[in-house]
Amino acid sequence: MAKFFGNLHLVLAAGLLLAIIVMFGAHAGLVDANTIFRWLHVFFGITWIGLLYYFNFVQIPTMPKIPAELKPGVSRHIAPAALFFFRWAAALTVLTGLTVAWISGYIAQALTLQKPYLLIGIGMWLALVMAFNVWFVIWPNQKKALGIVPAEDAVKAKAATTAMIFSRINTMLSLAMLYCMVNFS
Repeated sequence: MAKFFGNLHLVLAAGLLLAIIVMFGAHAGLVDANTIFRWLHVFFGITWIGLLYYFNFVQIPTMPKIPAELKPGVSRHIAPAALFFFRWAAALTVLTGLTVAWISGYIAQALTLQKPYLLIGIGMWLALVMAFNVWFVIWPNQKKALGIVPAEDAVKAKAATTAMIFSRINTMLSLAMLYCMVNFS
């Protein structure tokens, strides 16, 4: 058991197989693209927001308390791995969400904030802003702050602050975004 559960790829493959069995079993084999993309959207969204909350509720507040000799374990190993999944979960959440809106036929109405689609449209725009922040502000600054790309100490410190501020902006926006997503019917 420990060998199986110690291998994340095997666990994910088993989880995917179980999800497929449930999908087709519960829908009597009538699973369409919309169902699959909605499920993927929720999965990637949970991954994205879960990592956003990990960074903001755990990593950022804890880093100042970690002894200096232990910080490289986080900055060289944990943070880059978490940021990889964070930025790709953001991209895939947006991509699958836009795909659901397109398949369902409301993408234009939502993005133009038309009345029946106002709530989901606001949620979509908040998610687009958040994904932009991830890819074009947080990630470039984290690369400097973590030493993934060369930067002087002053530049690293400024980049870390910028990444933190935009991560906190995303945390703030996520509350309204989640409300919009959950309450769209």
